[in-house]
Amino acid sequence: MLYRKCAGGVVFYENKVYLLKNEKDEWVLPKGVINQGMLSQEVAQLRVKAEAGIEAEVVCPAGETSYEFYSHTRKMPVSNDITWYVMAAKNAEHNPSASEGFKEGRYFSAEEAQKTATYSQDKALVRQAYAKLLQARRRG
Repeated sequence: MLYRKCAGGVVFYENKVYLLKNEKDEWVLPKGVINQGMLSQEVAQLRVKAEAGIEAEVVCPAGETSYEFYSHTRKMPVSNDITWYVMAAKNAEHNPSASEGFKEGRYFSAEEAQKTATYSQDKALVRQAYAKLLQARRRG
């Protein structure tokens, strides 16, 4: 099995959260593999920019998820452990990257995003990240 450390962002603009629609019509959060020598926060920001075209800053950690799948191209199982960050977009601009495999992207209310996200881990992560965002704002 191939084990990979990844990082991603739950990106908010005001109170809305950003989801991407991939080529399989799944609504997902931006994420990517952490290459040697890179920090997880740095990777989260880079993947959000590359996949969604969003300039965003890390607010706080959001949590961790993991999943496994079989890679037909690698002909082996893959395990992804993902560190997630609550992120704040600098503005509402976004541009989903077709070259990264995304057809569409948009901001949803936290409630809509929980319903729209394809995977249950992402649904729970959005709920958790939204609570952390509100908490961070209260602390100022």
